[in-house]
Order: sequence, then C-alpha cells, then structure tokens
Amino acid sequence: MARVDDYVAAKKLAVEKLASEPLETITLRSGFQKTGESAFRVPFLGREYHVSYPAFEFVPEGEASPGKEVPLQEQVLILHYLAAPAASLSGNWVAYREIPGAAFYFSAFLKRAVDPLKKMFGMDAALLEKPAKILGGIIMDAGDVGYEFRLFPKVPIQIILWEGDEEFPGEANILFDESIGDLLSPEDIAWLAGMLVYRLMGLIGK
Repeated sequence: MARVDDYVAAKKLAVEKLASEPLETITLRSGFQKTGESAFRVPFLGREYHVSYPAFEFVPEGEASPGKEVPLQEQVLILHYLAAPAASLSGNWVAYREIPGAAFYFSAFLKRAVDPLKKMFGMDAALLEKPAKILGGIIMDAGDVGYEFRLFPKVPIQIILWEGDEEFPGEANILFDESIGDLLSPEDIAWLAGMLVYRLMGLIGK
C-alpha cells in the first residue's frame, strides 16, 4: 500500500509536468472546463473540485464541506489523467485483465473493486439503482443490472451485476473502454474502479 509520502511525491512530479503546459492545452486534452484564466472545474464521482493553475490546488465545492481537503489519492489520480496523452474512445469494451500490464495488479483490482461490489450488491442488485442515478449512471441492457458511468470526460466504466440466490453467489464485472490503457496506468485504473464502487456503496440510503 502506498504511503502518504508516495502520494506527495507523485503529486509533485505531476504538477511539475503539467505546470509546463498552457492551461488551454490541458483542458482541451482532458475535456474539463476552464472557470477563468487560471482555474478549471473537475466533476468527479458526484463531487465538484475547483483546481487552480499552475499550482494545481484542489478546493471541493458543492456537497463537500467548506475547508475539507480533497484526498491526496484522488488528486494524484486526477493529475495523472490531466497529464495523459490525447486519446479517443475506441468503443471496444475490455475487462481489466485485458489492459496491457494489468495482470500484475489483477488481485488488487479484485480486492478493491470487484469483491466489494459483489458483497454489497450481489444479492440485491436493485440496491444499486439509486446510488447509480446519483452518479449519473446510464442503465444498460446487460446482466441483471448494468450501468455505464463517465468518471472523467474520456473515461467511461461499465458495471454489470448478476444477482445471486440461495444456491449461487452474485457475480459482477467491470469493463473499460480499450483506450483507458493509453490514459492511466493499471494501478491507477484499479484505484479508480475501487473509488467508484466505494462511492456507490457510500450513497446507499441517500
């Protein structure tokens, strides 16, 4: 597990790289919207972050409490997306293990994302409906329940559930557009999927 120092170092490196680019280049490439000459807006998992340029300081808006810090891990993930090369959606959906280099992180991906998803929603897929709608999920004709989420402008993720019963446990799958491997590292993708699942879990009953 990464230490806080690792995230601090990762953020420093990402900020140094991004600060050498014009803000217009960064926002056009990432799909985020400028909110002024030196800031832009990042919607992420139902929250809104105001990000300054070139310092890349994150300030939560909307539902987040004023003064509440944005988790470092989320900041690093967003910065890595901002620094990713330009890419277009392929329209081809792949499983995590099909992403180049993902085999090494596959067990972590299962632990962070797939296993919690099955544990929480596998026996009651209808429980996913309300939190999925809160996060802008689009219902799909897949499995017993399926939703597509747009976590970043160029990063869609699909969650598919097959509900279990007394004889068989529930099953789940998480799919990604094939282009995600050009934007984020396998480790970042595993963390991103886990953040989505835990955010959905946290919104149950909202």
